[in-house]
Amino acid sequence: MRITVAALLPLALLAAPAAAQTADMKSWVDAKTGHKIVRITDAPGNYALYFNYNAYTPNGDTMLFSTTEGIQAMDLKTWTLRTVLKRRGVHLLFAGHKTRTAYFSETDRSKPDAPVTISAADIDTGVVRKIAEVPRGSQIDTINADETLLAGQFTTRPVELQPGTAGRDPRTDQAAYAANGPDGKPLPYAEAKEVRLNDRLAAKIPMEIFTLDVKTGARRTIVTATDWLNHLQFSPTDPTLLMYCHEGPWHKVDRIWTVRTDGSRNTKIHTRTMNMEIAGHEFWSPDGKTIWYDLQTPRGEDFWLAGYDVATAKRRWFHLERNEWSVHYNVSADQTLFSGDGGDPEMVAHAPDGKYMYLFRPRAIPDVAGIHADNAGALIAPGTFATEKLVDLARQDYKLEPNGRFSPDGRWLFFRANIEGKAAIYAVATDKAR
Repeated sequence: MRITVAALLPLALLAAPAAAQTADMKSWVDAKTGHKIVRITDAPGNYALYFNYNAYTPNGDTMLFSTTEGIQAMDLKTWTLRTVLKRRGVHLLFAGHKTRTAYFSETDRSKPDAPVTISAADIDTGVVRKIAEVPRGSQIDTINADETLLAGQFTTRPVELQPGTAGRDPRTDQAAYAANGPDGKPLPYAEAKEVRLNDRLAAKIPMEIFTLDVKTGARRTIVTATDWLNHLQFSPTDPTLLMYCHEGPWHKVDRIWTVRTDGSRNTKIHTRTMNMEIAGHEFWSPDGKTIWYDLQTPRGEDFWLAGYDVATAKRRWFHLERNEWSVHYNVSADQTLFSGDGGDPEMVAHAPDGKYMYLFRPRAIPDVAGIHADNAGALIAPGTFATEKLVDLARQDYKLEPNGRFSPDGRWLFFRANIEGKAAIYAVATDKAR
């Protein structure tokens, strides 16, 4: 990102939600896009939740994130920051859909067999209650709409995706993937990661997806497999419907599935129709009616944001240009706007100029002259996007994925980036006038 203004302007001059709340909260106008950017925090260990995890309280007034000090909250009206739980070593999971609760996990990492404790903290009082302990190798991914069930996956033995790698890159918090190609030469990072994902899939480690009763801690297994199960997401509106994926190289796996919490109706959402077609990074619409996902037909050549209606199985596909392809997409609460976090030239789209935070406005492609095919209603409904660049990410190292999410009112897009050298949490205004 090129900051060509003479200096970082005071928040008041840029009509930010409030005066500067912390010493590291600064704002400026992106010289390339004209949109206002606010750096919320670059505190050590800052972590903004993954793009598909809920970060907001039910009434949309507070956003959760974490630092090395513990769980933090930001008031979305005043943008003041405060500590919900000051405790090192906790892993923030998500906010509750129904109650003002921050769910988190923690474990004693010095003990290989120590269980993982799942707890909940009241966002307003900080009072903590323990929910349950699960064995090491368990990961809690999601909570259902009425906050009665957590869901996670259990792996019977640990696996290291990048064998021999010591620690993680402090700038990106990612493993430094490395592998050699068939010619014996080192592969680029993105392709080396594919090799390691395939190695993990080929290991055929027994796994299970389970639910955990929030009140009683009772555990129930609903899916078992030796495939790699991952990316669990409860419907935001149907407490009995869970989405999950078969992880691995996307052109090899049938990735996107749904299942009921009693283990019934295990359903594949997308079926490949050509070799090297890929689909993934799936997420729910806020109303729980649509599953959205990155679709490429084939990989690296033709790009879509695809939608699947869970009630009718009807499909909508919005086309994207190569530079618009993004690692992750998201949708606003009113579903009038989509976002993308771009990608670097090494990634799957090999985009020459794709390092931006994007705003997408959907446009349907109507039937010409109102003349419809007899089976038009059963066909994929195509569309395109009107695209606007929000943030110049020219300096972003995409080993740290920005993971954009809209504020509840759609006025801001929050993301995490290292455009100033170290990881920080940012917001960009979706309207230049703001």
